[in-house]
Amino acid sequence: MTRLHIRHRTGFSYAGKVNASYNEARMLPVTTEHQRVLYSHIDIQPGASQSTYTDYWGMNVSAFEVLTPHDQLSLTATSLVEVQPREHAVHDMGWSELADAARESVTRVEHLGQTRRTTPPEDLLVLAREIADRFENPCDAALEIAREVGRQMSYVQGVTSVYSTAAEAWANRKGVCQDITHIVLGALRSVGIPARYVSGYLHPKPSAPIGETVVGESHAWVEWFCGAWRGFDPTNQIDIGERHVLIGRGRDYGDVSPLRGVYAGSYKSKLFVTVEITREA
Repeated sequence: MTRLHIRHRTGFSYAGKVNASYNEARMLPVTTEHQRVLYSHIDIQPGASQSTYTDYWGMNVSAFEVLTPHDQLSLTATSLVEVQPREHAVHDMGWSELADAARESVTRVEHLGQTRRTTPPEDLLVLAREIADRFENPCDAALEIAREVGRQMSYVQGVTSVYSTAAEAWANRKGVCQDITHIVLGALRSVGIPARYVSGYLHPKPSAPIGETVVGESHAWVEWFCGAWRGFDPTNQIDIGERHVLIGRGRDYGDVSPLRGVYAGSYKSKLFVTVEITREA
């Protein structure tokens, strides 16, 4: 078991004062089979009343509005989470069995369809099909597809945005974890494997001693269904484990974006993000 303290600060700076803003934040982890949330809280500046609810995808959402003029909106989410080790069991399932199982659940059907962000280009379709045809077990095929996409992509910041699509990032073979996840999702769905986008945090330093605070990451990875849901981090080419903290799942980034909203004013906004993670046990 690993206990992680996470401090995630984000928000918008405006070029001048805006009159009001209306926002939703998805920044707090959820308790699951593999992680237990001991504490979580969001501080909003300027001060704002907030309401909380669980959305369709099972995420904790904080909805709030700031009705006084402000030139910066700042959110600080603080969480303490215990993460358990997990086993990634092997499932002996064939392609026809997977096709039947995928149709039996609304959740699986929802994660079979492509979105604007995940729709794969033709050469990625060909690659995914070539890999899938080599395996009798779709679980093995899914893992190899995720690994191959990760191998072909270079992690480069600044060449894509939150609006970029899988096709755009794949064309340049460059992007960040969000892009790599979208590419893998598109490839998996194209061969009939339900797959979903996972948003969370990654502790980047496996050897960090207890008490050391490191610069962490808002992170994204994939989960696919082949008898059970199985996670993998294609950006880092590793299984999901005690360094990964889950916030939520969805069809793509649009379902799980940490902060979104609208504001009244003519000034441009600039996003800022910092994440600090401390291993406490």
